[in-house]
This record gives sequence, C-alpha cells and structure tokens, in this order.
Amino acid sequence: MDHSTGFLKIVDESRRKIRETDVPTIKARLARGEKFHLIDVREDREWDKGRIKGAVHIGRGVLERDIEAAVPDKKSEVVLYCGGGFRSALAAENLQRMGYTNVSSMDGGYRAWLDAKGETE
Repeated sequence: MDHSTGFLKIVDESRRKIRETDVPTIKARLARGEKFHLIDVREDREWDKGRIKGAVHIGRGVLERDIEAAVPDKKSEVVLYCGGGFRSALAAENLQRMGYTNVSSMDGGYRAWLDAKGETE
C-alpha cells in the first residue's frame, strides 16, 4: 500500500516515542498463555474479514473514547495492531499521552501476522 509522505512522517515521529514489538514475539507470548490486552485498531470492515484469535476490537476512530472502559488500569499491558503497524503506532502514542504506561504497537500488523501463519478467527 502506498502511503502519503505526510502520513509516513507522523508515523515515524510516533515510532520514536513508543515501544514496538513484532509478530514472532506476540505469537510466542500467546502460545505461552501470557495475559495482556491485544487490541485491533483496524476499521470495522477489516475486523469483519478476520482477526488475531483472542483480540478485542476498538477501532482507531473510537480508541481514545473507549479505551478507558475496556482497559481501566493504565498500567496494564496493551498491545495494539492494525493492518501494517502504522495506525497502531499512532494509536500507541495517543494512549501514552492518555497515561497508559505499558503500551506497544505490533510492527507489521495483521498482514505480517497472516504471513507468519498466526492463528486467526
């Protein structure tokens, strides 16, 4: 997918301020049964086509509005993903601005998850 220069610029700025994780790490953690909030920030139509097994959907457009009800403890671990890791990086920065202290973005997003043959539903 081609992204605009302006969009890529703000994503790069966000990536310097957040923590990122990767698909192999998240796959291994899920396989071990580790507990954390895995949140899909993609659009509804993307979610409807498939998702990482066990993920919760809070679309990017409503994340800041709805996150405190879904994850009231701002120290809880939150891992965000989107289609490719761009929107989730922007979302992670905003959650940090809201006081969440243990948030990360999964680099590569759902496309990388599918490429790695991760479990979906």
